[in-house]
Amino acid sequence: MNGSHVLVVAKAPEPGRSKTRLCPPCTPADAARIAEASLADTLEAVAGCGAERRILALDGPPGPWLPPGFEVVPQVSGPFGQRLAAAWEHAGGPGFQIGMDTPQLTPGLLDDVLAQVTEDDALLGPADDGGWWGLGLRRWRPGVFDGVAMSTAHTGFDQYTRLTELGLTVRMLPTVRDLDTAPDAEGIAMLAPASRTAHAVRSALWSTPA
Repeated sequence: MNGSHVLVVAKAPEPGRSKTRLCPPCTPADAARIAEASLADTLEAVAGCGAERRILALDGPPGPWLPPGFEVVPQVSGPFGQRLAAAWEHAGGPGFQIGMDTPQLTPGLLDDVLAQVTEDDALLGPADDGGWWGLGLRRWRPGVFDGVAMSTAHTGFDQYTRLTELGLTVRMLPTVRDLDTAPDAEGIAMLAPASRTAHAVRSALWSTPA
């Protein structure tokens, strides 16, 4: 679609490294299973959208959750903003970036976003915890993440401010809940009850067979 890409920035799901904010009440193994399900659902949605390139910037090794058709690039070392910048430098633009925290996204929603990404300088999707779940750029510009503290209650505001400081016109996208805590996981499971994520949440948190 218009030469565009979807860039997924993710961590390979491993106990003790993935979704640690789910613990407790989850065990590290259960948290990793929820993380794997969330990543698999996310990649499935990306695989089903109309992007010309599907890129996964991955921290860790790929696993059976990776569908065909993705260009996999390793994340660089360093702070998260530095890793995001390196992934964007590789991907270029126009494109839209998401993480592995929004498994409720659909191919249709991603197609709607990709249709806008060549019309505006930037797109920003705020998360309800104060962060952001998606970032679109018509073209990559160095410095997009400079000075933006990640994983805070004001990351979304800071990111918006930084984009405007660069002279970019920013279109805001709908607010979406991302998966960090057990209440987040339960809420997302109710939004997408047939998903892998919902199955993993039911198994880990509700003790109810799916």
